[in-house]
Amino acid sequence: MNETIADVTIPDTALVRGATDLVREAGSPLLFNHCRRVYLFGSLKGRHRKLEVDPELLYVGAMFHDLGLTERYRSTDQRFEVDGADLARDFLLDHGHSSADARAVWLGIALHTTPGVPNHLEPETSLVSAGVETDVLGWDLDEISPENIAEVVEAHPRPNFKREILRAFTDGMKDRPSSTFGTMNDDVLAHFVPGFVREDFVDIIMSSDWPE
Repeated sequence: MNETIADVTIPDTALVRGATDLVREAGSPLLFNHCRRVYLFGSLKGRHRKLEVDPELLYVGAMFHDLGLTERYRSTDQRFEVDGADLARDFLLDHGHSSADARAVWLGIALHTTPGVPNHLEPETSLVSAGVETDVLGWDLDEISPENIAEVVEAHPRPNFKREILRAFTDGMKDRPSSTFGTMNDDVLAHFVPGFVREDFVDIIMSSDWPE
């Protein structure tokens, strides 16, 4: 049977069940609950913005967006967002979805820490970021009713979430610090990893091999 939370339906399909099981097994309860809230908040914001979205694709994007932070799926040579995006793309293709569907979800995950870009793309891409921005940053909470917020949080609680998600970010990125260059992720490592030094964009330009 379909599950409904805050008037948002979680489809009862093989794809959705597979995504749910994979994330539940790979991630902590913290990440699982966060990813479900991202789907629910993204769906509610999409409704507020009058966007038509494929719920299965949004669900996979929301559920896979932080898999690159997990011990099972994180790499050491690329951004954690790309780890999750690659996994989602392969998952969708393996389940018979088109390359266009897989690409839209890939972009939603890869760009979910790049504010200002995803909202110009397809709803299946943009609403992953919208859900993340609400759950992590508290942005645009006024687009969701207090009743719906309460129902989402009751279903998927967020105890000590601010500190715990920052710890998950740190643990997932501290072994690949160079991957955070040019992103907000280097804020996390600068705050929590002793000895981390940000690469400076201006210094890179000024010290390049160009002679002038």
